[in-house]
Formats: sequence, C-alpha cells, structure tokens
Amino acid sequence: MQQGHSFLTDRQRRLAWLGFLLAALQAPVSAWLVSDGSWLFSLCVALMVATVIIADDAGRRPAEARSGDQQH
Repeated sequence: MQQGHSFLTDRQRRLAWLGFLLAALQAPVSAWLVSDGSWLFSLCVALMVATVIIADDAGRRPAEARSGDQQH
C-alpha cells in the first residue's frame, strides 16, 4: 500500500492539534468573561486550524483510497 503525501510533519501536526484545542476551549471562556463578540475570533482560528488538519488528513490517505478505483 502506498503512503499519501502530507504537508505537515508529525511535530507540526501535534502542535496544530494543540492549537486547535486551546483555541476551541478559549472561545467559550472568552464568551463567558467578555461581553463583546471578540470570542468569535477564537472560534474562527479554531475552525481554520481544523481545516488545515482535515486537509493534512486527506493528504495522508493512501493513494488507492483517494482515487476511488477500488478493484475487487
């Protein structure tokens, strides 16, 4: 089975997950502590980091699974 190509190293991937979790946890805390809508920035950052992680996951999938040519 052929390994796919990703653009994040394992260390960068762990840091992306850490950043996602911190931003996702900070958003509701900010919403509770601050009366304005600045907590939405944390939510947007978490969504952007999640998009990068999902794109890296798609690149890590084996080439056979991406092509959709499942031969039986």
